[in-house]
Amino acid sequence: MSQFGQFGQFCPVAKATEIIGERWTLLILRELLLGTHRFSDFQRAIARISPSLLTKRLKHLEECGIIIRRKLSGQKGYEYRLTAAGKELAPLIEILAVWGMRWARGQMNDDELDVEFLMWDLQRRLNTDQLPAGETVLCFNFDQLAKFKTWWVVTYDDQVDLCTEDPGKEVDLYITTDVRTLVEVWEGDRELRQTLREGGIKTHGARHLERSMPDWLGLCIVADVKRADPALLRRAAD
Repeated sequence: MSQFGQFGQFCPVAKATEIIGERWTLLILRELLLGTHRFSDFQRAIARISPSLLTKRLKHLEECGIIIRRKLSGQKGYEYRLTAAGKELAPLIEILAVWGMRWARGQMNDDELDVEFLMWDLQRRLNTDQLPAGETVLCFNFDQLAKFKTWWVVTYDDQVDLCTEDPGKEVDLYITTDVRTLVEVWEGDRELRQTLREGGIKTHGARHLERSMPDWLGLCIVADVKRADPALLRRAAD
């Protein structure tokens, strides 16, 4: 960046955009605000960013005072934490999420159906208090995928572990569907109970888990935001 800044303006919007406006940065901030702290977890949540670019973006945020990097106590590696300036961005990310659900929902292209992000967010949104005490093993199957077609979610009370390799545990419930269907349910575009009745999502295993699935399968944080009337996109607002 030149000494004059990226935009050459003193406007606070321009100065803020110089810090958080680069590609991937807002998604990194989304993850930080949702509780992601380790480099490997950022990679799982934002699988399409390269490790080198992720490193570059994290370093930029650190240099700008948005995050700090600190050594993990008693372990190898580092974690990333928001500073006061970083936490103050929470309303911006929340507003973007609501705005995106209302105005940018649109038809999803197949290449936007990111199963890695879907499963990462699904495991952190599980309502574990609606699952039986002790261990529960869920197995999600996406038969149409060539890669990452099977996922295991292992819960033990309020602890959740997401696996792409068989953990060698007895599965309590198998869930078979396609990525688009589960994304539409996750975003609130399809009602889970109806999708189960219609066979868009098939389950096999413990009956109590089948019946209670609408209770323990947490949806997107903004799934209750309704899509805006498309006609409003074609006329000036009052």
